[in-house]
Amino acid sequence: MAKMRAFVATDSKAKPELMKVDIPQIKDYEVLVEVAAASINPVDQMYRLMQKGMQIKTSYPFILGNDFSGTIVALGKMVKKYQIGDKVYGRIKGTDSGTFAEYVAVDSQVIAPIPQNMSLTDATAVPLVGLTAYQALFDRLDLQKGQKIFINAGSGGVGSMAIQLAKAKGAYVATTVSPRNIDLVKRLGADEIIDYHQEDFSEILKDYDAVFDTHGQKDTIKSLKILKSHGKVVTIAGMPEIDFARERKLNLVRRVLFKIVSRPIIEQAKSKDISYRFFLMEPDGQQLRKLTTLIENKQLEPLIDRIFTFDKIEEALAYSKKGHNVGKVIVKIK
Repeated sequence: MAKMRAFVATDSKAKPELMKVDIPQIKDYEVLVEVAAASINPVDQMYRLMQKGMQIKTSYPFILGNDFSGTIVALGKMVKKYQIGDKVYGRIKGTDSGTFAEYVAVDSQVIAPIPQNMSLTDATAVPLVGLTAYQALFDRLDLQKGQKIFINAGSGGVGSMAIQLAKAKGAYVATTVSPRNIDLVKRLGADEIIDYHQEDFSEILKDYDAVFDTHGQKDTIKSLKILKSHGKVVTIAGMPEIDFARERKLNLVRRVLFKIVSRPIIEQAKSKDISYRFFLMEPDGQQLRKLTTLIENKQLEPLIDRIFTFDKIEEALAYSKKGHNVGKVIVKIK
């Protein structure tokens, strides 16, 4: 069987490393993509924790990586809307083989053609962060034109996408950044910018309709102070709660655990008549096509911090883990 290079964990405790593995076989509704580039996301740094916490069944050897761009080189027999040679991008399903590899087999329903005004390398900065921001703002927060939303960590991969999507919707956006990134988020469209080194957003902002919390920690609790009655908090970094566990069909032990750990913030939110939800994005090819349209209309632009070659993937992961990057860290595979 033909081989490919991939970044692989050989068992649940092994340190991932570059090695040769079999090129994946595609199922009827899948396509085989020759990967041009993949981006690094926080979930890649904590994949073992995510697998355990979300009860994801993992087969080893396990290839890391979640989103990608590349060229279709083979089609499953039930795939009708793509052709060999199409340039596509996407975020794989959580149970699929990873994207830190020269080839990936992926469900054709979760991919989309890359934007016509974007290279394959740049396109890989979009799927996971773009879908996370889109689903948080529109599926969970139901953000409307004229509403006020606070998005913390505005220079990050998710935060920068969320600012642009919120502005495209016609919302008023406040965000937090370090001084070096003030001009950046101003260019993205942020209306109110807070230097978190000097000021506390919870002492400045008030009467907001929504909060998209991408940072967690103390920010999640503080965000309750700035919301009006019936306001909403959606977090990707705060405490998971029991509704999230039910949605994910997690077992009783995890449901009880999430209920206990989230109780303090749930009780505070209820006392203020505020909705609090934790969520993780789901791959969605149709929503990715909507992001593509926004990119082609120049209403959305991913931020790219640095590009590494595939043989430097461990260096790329270490750099990203420091958390100082502005936008996405990309690994060029091909």
